[in-house]
Amino acid sequence: MTSSEVWDADAAATYDEDVADLATVVVLAPTIDLLEELAASGAALEFAIGTGRVAIPLHQRGVAVSGIELSQPMIDVLRTKVRPDEIPVVRGDMATTLVDGDFSLVYLVFNTISNLRTQAEQVECFRNAARHLTSGGRFVIELWVPPLRSMPPGQNAVPFDVSDGHLGFDTYDVVTQECASHHYTRRSDGSVRYDVGHFRYAWPAELDLMAQLAGLELEHRFADWDKSPFTSESKSHISVYRKPTHP
Repeated sequence: MTSSEVWDADAAATYDEDVADLATVVVLAPTIDLLEELAASGAALEFAIGTGRVAIPLHQRGVAVSGIELSQPMIDVLRTKVRPDEIPVVRGDMATTLVDGDFSLVYLVFNTISNLRTQAEQVECFRNAARHLTSGGRFVIELWVPPLRSMPPGQNAVPFDVSDGHLGFDTYDVVTQECASHHYTRRSDGSVRYDVGHFRYAWPAELDLMAQLAGLELEHRFADWDKSPFTSESKSHISVYRKPTHP
């Protein structure tokens, strides 16, 4: 078992509602377009498949999708939407769990590699992706760029959402690269729900080294799923790593 926090039944029950703004057809279209293109008529494996926000529309595009998920309650929610024969899922962690089949695409979205809270586990995640990929296959990661430039000396917190219904801020430890995301969500009855998740942030260059250790090569880095250029001002990145084709 890795050091990832596991989504319990209460968290799984509200997950789809919490990320509803990220699950619309318009918002998801660039994600699904790029993943479908990179799958190149092959099968895809999603690490941390969750409740199927990305996997289901990708499956509906005709891509054969399988998944790995650590949380049984998240799998249970997914099963209310699709059958096991439509999207097979193996329960386990994304750093060590093996899935039968050949995959031209492995993908890990929504900052989820940071759920692995040690560098060693993140390296093993890359190695596990490489194990599942066919020659020439691709591993895609979506990850935020830590906004440490926004913190003056002595500050360790950065707000990422300040709205009527939600207050969110991240706290950072620049020595250990540990991050905690704090969420204060206003319920319909006026009460406030507090949640916190613990993560390990990683820089793009650090991911590139992890990829090299796993035998993968950086092929593309975009600022977003629409393939916009990645720059020094980008707040996130989509990194595409390729397993070399050997003669």
